[in-house]
Amino acid sequence: MTQQAALRADSTRQAAPQREGVLPADAVPFKTWVAVCGACLGAFLAILNIQIVSSSLADIQGAIGAGIDDGGWITTSYLVAEIIVIPISGWLARVFSLRYYLLTNIALFLIFTVGCAFTSNLGEMIVVRALQGFSGGVLIPLAFSIIMTRLPPSKHPTGLAIYSVSAVFAPAIGPVIGGYCNENFGWQAVFMVNVLPGLLMFGLLWFSLDSDPPQLKLLRQGDWSGILFMAVGLGCLETFLEEGEKDDWFGSTFIARLAIISTVSLLAFLVLQLVKKNHLLEIRLLLRRNFSLATIANFVFGFSMFGWIFVVPLYLARLQGYNAQQIGGVLIWIGLPQLAILPFIPKLMKYVDSRRIVGVGFTLFIGGSLLALNFSDDFSGPQFIWSSVVRALGQSLVMAPLSAIAIAGIEREYAPSASALFNMIRNLGGAIGIAALQTFLTIREQYHSDIITSQVSLLNSETRRRLAILQDRFMAHGVTDTALAHHEAVVAIGRIVRRQASMLAYSDTIIFQSVLLGIGLLSVLGLKKAAPATSGRQGR
Repeated sequence: MTQQAALRADSTRQAAPQREGVLPADAVPFKTWVAVCGACLGAFLAILNIQIVSSSLADIQGAIGAGIDDGGWITTSYLVAEIIVIPISGWLARVFSLRYYLLTNIALFLIFTVGCAFTSNLGEMIVVRALQGFSGGVLIPLAFSIIMTRLPPSKHPTGLAIYSVSAVFAPAIGPVIGGYCNENFGWQAVFMVNVLPGLLMFGLLWFSLDSDPPQLKLLRQGDWSGILFMAVGLGCLETFLEEGEKDDWFGSTFIARLAIISTVSLLAFLVLQLVKKNHLLEIRLLLRRNFSLATIANFVFGFSMFGWIFVVPLYLARLQGYNAQQIGGVLIWIGLPQLAILPFIPKLMKYVDSRRIVGVGFTLFIGGSLLALNFSDDFSGPQFIWSSVVRALGQSLVMAPLSAIAIAGIEREYAPSASALFNMIRNLGGAIGIAALQTFLTIREQYHSDIITSQVSLLNSETRRRLAILQDRFMAHGVTDTALAHHEAVVAIGRIVRRQASMLAYSDTIIFQSVLLGIGLLSVLGLKKAAPATSGRQGR
């Protein structure tokens, strides 16, 4: 009797909170999920706009009168602004309150996005794209922070899976959307396509985010010297990476100065973060084993993800003659499979150690890359499909579990710093990846050209025979002058040499980034098992 009464009493006590309308410890209110989805949609649009102009850059340059060398600033200005604002977004959200800061920047992002479609010259485009990047970059770390602070740890895998759609799907789908809009509706549509989802995002966050009082007094306590050194350092670093290849790196005084200013500024920023009491970022998080190793792996992940989206369109355009829409049709195979896979990642993380999932993801990442190794005249869009599908599977298995490992055990007060560092370093990995692969491709192309050219000599009977065949072909197709036909044959041989050198260089580039992915895999192998998720709430 006593034992049964005690059991009934215990059951009554456990049921009482739910009868009174109190949610279980790990239950998440509907409005919180709306906030997570709205914030992740914002991160999706911000990351999408890094790559959305890439497949339409030539048409945009022509429309606003930009030269080939100057057109790169259309992308660079956005990236520089975005990478500067990511680290300071968490602090500014505390100053102005998360709700007001996010909604204001969403409105500005939409205004500047539409403004890009109405620019008429390069100067206007650079300024408006920079403002677009400065307002859009806010959306990336704050989406991550909302997941960390407003969801209980047991729901982090689901939140991070939603966030992964923005982080890994947006870069792949960006050139697809941009190419389609450009080919069918004109280059202005590349920017206007953001308006409807942007308005939806604004509505979701207006509904779901509660008003917090601004803390304007924090402006007086702000790490202004740290912000200055960080902004100058990251801005110069990003410009150095984007413009270095075009200007012959350290052969240019401008590029050399950028390197010096960036190095000095970033070192000064690191020192200030370690010695100042009111610092901008908690750099000491990088001393934590899992966070530092996961951040290294995240850097390599960004390097390969953004680098691949640079290399493949370049190959298809230069060597296979693909237009923007055709390139988008190839890249979509990196994006679409992820939409089918990502919803199952949270369930998988409940039953399988996240380290194993990430390790398999990096292995598939490497394997998918190597499937695209044998470039040739017959290797074009269809041959990239299996490689793209395998890489898509790998990307899906990496992002959410790796993020969960990185943030496990991070205190709530350090969430903005963790978010800023993790996202900034992935974007830096992408910027460095594009610059490094572009330079590596040029170097290897010159190397293979020298090797092949040394073997193509008039003293070689095979070379003379090939020249004679080409000369006869030109004579048969209307060239009446023997000397001119011979000249055309020599030019044709030169084109063949350059094409073969380019094919070999692209293969070397795939190997290079696969080796770097191996470094990411080694970082994953060094991770410790993350503490199990608890049901305690971390935020509202």
